[in-house]
Amino acid sequence: MTRPARTGYVWHERFAWHDTSTHVGFLPAGGLLQPHHHYESTESKARMAGLIEVSGASELMTRLPFEPVAEEQITAVHGAQYVARIKRESAERGGDAGDGASPFGPGSYDIARMAAGGTLAALDAVLDGQVQNAYALVRPPGHHAEPQSGMGFCLFSNVGIAIQAARAAGKISRVAIVDIDVHHGNGAQRIFWDDPDVLTVSLHQDRLFPLDSGMREETGGENAPYSSLNVPLPAGSGDGAYELAIAEVAVPAVRAFQPDVVIVSCGFDASMADPLGRMCVTAGGYARMTRQLVDLAEETSGGKLVFSHEGGYSPEYVPFCGLAVVETLAGKEELTPDPFGWAYGAYPVHEVTDAQREAVDAAAAVLAARPW
Repeated sequence: MTRPARTGYVWHERFAWHDTSTHVGFLPAGGLLQPHHHYESTESKARMAGLIEVSGASELMTRLPFEPVAEEQITAVHGAQYVARIKRESAERGGDAGDGASPFGPGSYDIARMAAGGTLAALDAVLDGQVQNAYALVRPPGHHAEPQSGMGFCLFSNVGIAIQAARAAGKISRVAIVDIDVHHGNGAQRIFWDDPDVLTVSLHQDRLFPLDSGMREETGGENAPYSSLNVPLPAGSGDGAYELAIAEVAVPAVRAFQPDVVIVSCGFDASMADPLGRMCVTAGGYARMTRQLVDLAEETSGGKLVFSHEGGYSPEYVPFCGLAVVETLAGKEELTPDPFGWAYGAYPVHEVTDAQREAVDAAAAVLAARPW
């Protein structure tokens, strides 16, 4: 009897059909803005799914079936009026999730239900012991969505909905979220701000998006002090700074918290080639961070680890960063070579600078003040 692969995988072509309309970056086309596409287009995600298939990495993983989440599972996290608006506008011509830069088209409500359902299926499969870890390649992303509004290209909190559904089913109690997207994970922080059983750790570019969000001083609500940990890194940080931040902040925080499962909000917009960040992480850097997180999950939660896809806007480079992550999750000993690595890996940005070390040390000092 063939044993199932240790890594679960979620993807559906329908995720590529989430329509963000004709834009120029995040601005509507018109006037001097020649029609092009939105940053959050299908390209980077669909090309990542294609590379996973063509490289043979899909054969290393177990494809996980999933269903869209129910509306009541969404409203366990988001306000009923907000959810009703997205549903109504999706049934018509589409609209915007809330900040004027997060468009969605007809049918996106149901696709967003699928995205949350894909993350929930990955979490359930790990918790039920079907797989050791999982990667949910879902779209639209979710880590900026707050209880009463979407923003930052996100409609609903995929990770937040999955956590609350799993908790309601009695499968988990304590959860650690590690967010490696280049932008602050404000959505999860807001959703779980006053929840002592959810730890949120966000590594992000300092003061990028949301503007002036994700400061080290943001440490949790009255009922959950020290449940939030932020690591704002200087622009230009590369592999060394990110691996240092994982080792010296995320690892000891999660180790002390002792969660039932570790969930990673996985954005590839900290990569060397991303148009919306100014960081310098390579595919190899993402692989090494993943290795750190695999080891952390094995130490703290019996190896239970779920990655849920977030940002990343380079159609050329996201696929190789993503492939490095899923191959590492699947335990492949020799990773597929990064064709951009000869250039990106040679730059001197991967050495840890004094400013980067100071930023990590300052976040570690906040961690050291925690009572647990």
